[in-house]
Amino acid sequence: MIRIRYFGVLHEQLACQEEQLDYANISTDELLTRLRERGEPWKSALAPERIFKMVLNQEILHGPAQIPDGAEVGILPPVTGG
Repeated sequence: MIRIRYFGVLHEQLACQEEQLDYANISTDELLTRLRERGEPWKSALAPERIFKMVLNQEILHGPAQIPDGAEVGILPPVTGG
């Protein structure tokens, strides 16, 4: 079981702030694929061409990673600013 938290505009677009899923021991890429397979609005909000960050157990990831059982995954939306 893993816990997923959606931040900022993602939480609004997906109408979901957090959820627990039985997706232990998968990669972050596999997780995103499974979430996109839910259809809209998941498919467009988490589209590969969108730029967002993923956090695993409160550490920002800089590439794909394996998600262990019991982990917390955060998905942060694109951020603009100067």
